Amino acid sequence: MDRVTSKDGTTIAYERVGSGPAVILVGGGISDRSENAPLAPELAGQFTVYNYDRRGRGDSSDTLPYAVDREIEDIEALIGTAGGSAHLYGVSSGGALALEAAAAGLAIDKVAVYEVPYDLAEDWPQRWQEYTQQLDTALAEARRGDAFELFMRVADSSEDAIVGARNSPMWPDLEAVAHTLAYDAACMGTGQPPVERFAKITQRTLVATGLAGSQPGAARWVRALEPAADAIAASIPKAQRRTIEGAGHVADPKAVAAVLARFFGD
Repeated sequence: MDRVTSKDGTTIAYERVGSGPAVILVGGGISDRSENAPLAPELAGQFTVYNYDRRGRGDSSDTLPYAVDREIEDIEALIGTAGGSAHLYGVSSGGALALEAAAAGLAIDKVAVYEVPYDLAEDWPQRWQEYTQQLDTALAEARRGDAFELFMRVADSSEDAIVGARNSPMWPDLEAVAHTLAYDAACMGTGQPPVERFAKITQRTLVATGLAGSQPGAARWVRALEPAADAIAASIPKAQRRTIEGAGHVADPKAVAAVLARFFGD
């Protein structure tokens, strides 16, 4: 494990494997770099892969107050370590952060994102605002368990699933990273794609989803992934849209690596 210091003094921990053009992996919510750990070796035969802990997670430090711009600066510091430019791959809410970094003008070669959880429904911005307000209150009052329950509810988890999660051995670990739910909420903005900002992205961009949203009984947020991805791709001048066959929200690393290798290597 290595470390790089971001502009505000936050220490960002990362692992580097492989050789070739640089690829930085940006993780999603409620996780550290272990989320993308299975993907890194799959890409390492063709690329130098940087898999990092976003601030406030894993072995990275944190500096308050939080702002999305600080996370963009973290990526910028990693790009500097990688030699001054890099490809970027973001999964879930980390995809929103990756797109924001590209829109901010960082020295990114190509961008790929997978299942960014925006929702185009008319009522979603109001629901998302209510969620973020309640989340901020719960975190300010140190009610981390309640904060994570709010996240599960906004993701349409059932009462049985919430009770099961609270009683599971994983619950303390989830509470430990609950403060970063506010970070991901900030990266997601209004909960809908900021198409005017994404229109500023000049890089070739791959916008991918799996097929889970088309399956019977899929949760609302899963069904929303494909139309949201269509909107993202339509807003970026050099974007292409891709569906990864058989992939769920936690996708098979071999399948993702094959798609990324073709896109980044082209």
